[in-house]
Amino acid sequence: MSKLTELAAWLESRLPAVLAEHQVPGAAVAVYAGGEIIDHAAGVLNKGTGVEADVDSLFQIGSITKIWTTTLALQLVGEGVLDLDEPVRKYLPEFTIADQEAAARITVRQLMCHTSGFEGDIFTDTGRGADCVEKYVATLGDVPQLFAPGEMFSYNNAAFCVLGRVVEVLRGKAYNDCLADHLFVPLGLTHAAASPYEAIRYRAALGHLTPEPGADPQPAGVWALAASNAPAGSMLAMRPRDLVTFAGMHLRDGEGPDGTRVLSAENARAMRERVVELPDLGLMGEAWGLGWSLSEGGAVVGHDGGTIGQSAFLRLAPEHGVAVALLTNGGHPIAVYTKVVGHLLKELTGIELAVPPVPDPAAPRIDATRYVGEYSSSVADITVSQDDDGRVWVERVPKGIFAELAKPEKTELVAMNGDTLILAEPMQGMYLPHAFVGDDGTGRALYLHTGRADRRVRA
Repeated sequence: MSKLTELAAWLESRLPAVLAEHQVPGAAVAVYAGGEIIDHAAGVLNKGTGVEADVDSLFQIGSITKIWTTTLALQLVGEGVLDLDEPVRKYLPEFTIADQEAAARITVRQLMCHTSGFEGDIFTDTGRGADCVEKYVATLGDVPQLFAPGEMFSYNNAAFCVLGRVVEVLRGKAYNDCLADHLFVPLGLTHAAASPYEAIRYRAALGHLTPEPGADPQPAGVWALAASNAPAGSMLAMRPRDLVTFAGMHLRDGEGPDGTRVLSAENARAMRERVVELPDLGLMGEAWGLGWSLSEGGAVVGHDGGTIGQSAFLRLAPEHGVAVALLTNGGHPIAVYTKVVGHLLKELTGIELAVPPVPDPAAPRIDATRYVGEYSSSVADITVSQDDDGRVWVERVPKGIFAELAKPEKTELVAMNGDTLILAEPMQGMYLPHAFVGDDGTGRALYLHTGRADRRVRA
């Protein structure tokens, strides 16, 4: 029995129980190794209809889309029409944010590795037309600059919408058409959809949300986020087999399954090189390349994705020629990722994925003077405080569209590692690390970093 056959049997026997244990309604998995693919699915796509998940079911891949957008841009680099180290304004003269000096300096490369420095969680809905990305970029004029371009990492959805617009301008076509013409077709993908209107042709998963801690996940009221954020990950859906076919192209340094050159080998490898180091943020990885997150000392590259009630995970081990994709539609997917993707990758490569961090019950009390204060972004207002007993608290009040999806929460933080604290209780099934970085000039942290750097607004 081959290793892949053995793992296919393991998935068939174990996946349903793992999903049930962690309240995940449905999931699909695909594994690519040595040019072969296995896949398996379990559970339901929608608890309201009871339609079962199968290996051809489409799930949203969320921010894994950023790897597709980066790939589209690197194709243009290979064609000699895009230079990563030129300012974005060379290709989008109209690009503007609140800080005009920064807008003139930001490079295409900085968009790809989350170092452009402007606030990134902007989800303005500009309609569903082919010009929605163009219209979205035109709304960024009042978006604040958090730090100088290139100074540090802060996860930035808006930057990838700008990158998607660069692709549109240089290709002379809408983003969705770029996906279809330059990736779906040359890779031979048959179950991939760039919008809900295409996804309806297939068995498509609906996300599920948990109304309160401990409750069963319920079908979400909407299928997707705004179409204007498509290049960042609001729309793209596919079966996991198609996702690992795309990953296999990257593992072959840009060569498609039939030998077609989809991306130059030089640019495929460049995407996996370390560009910027991250604070201690748990599963976000140790560093970032062009699009890819790097972890396990660079032995693993990948990306996660989250939309409304759907979570996706993609991990590649380039030295072993292995890729694993897990797509889910609610519940507590991080635990499923740890058990399923962790097992598959270890069996095929010997690599043990880092497990999500958890709080130490014996964590000592700390002096939180450096951390207390108020931090803010367009997504939430955050207050960090310390009570008379020395306990540290973080209160998060969602804003904008997130105010409709989440309630204000106040949770304890405990010491984890240096200037990184961690939630004492899980949020959506995960103990989220909170890294405090920088200096406001008085010794206090300038940013609260949870993957995104929220700037201090008050002491």
